[in-house]
Amino acid sequence: MLVQQILKDKAGGDVVTVAPGSSVGEAAKTLSSKRIGAVVVSSDGKQMAGILSERDIVRAIGSNGPGCLADPVDSLMTSKIISATRDETVDSVLGKMTSGRFRHMPVMEGNQMVGLISIGDVVKAQLAELSMEKEALEGMIKGF
Repeated sequence: MLVQQILKDKAGGDVVTVAPGSSVGEAAKTLSSKRIGAVVVSSDGKQMAGILSERDIVRAIGSNGPGCLADPVDSLMTSKIISATRDETVDSVLGKMTSGRFRHMPVMEGNQMVGLISIGDVVKAQLAELSMEKEALEGMIKGF
């Protein structure tokens, strides 16, 4: 299965962004209200400055205390982003996420962000693919 299929199947496919310079506290409120694990830091929703995850925030609070919530997202975000393309396979994306130990990956077309996928999206796609393969094999065995 390809990343483009995950994006197509993903409900509501909008990428949640926060503007550079926003506070970490504002980003945390967005994460909480949208019930998501990461936000993209972007001034226009297409060009990425970075990504900020709930893990980044928790680690900062653990290291620096709650005062870090007033800091700009730019100070905590990951700016060296590993991304995927629409024509990449699910296996390739899962490998990148596992080796990099991250859960969210932007999907890029050139320099433009076209989506954001999570490890949950990737696992769901793999399970759907395995289920289809299982049904096809059962059909062959049973002679359907």
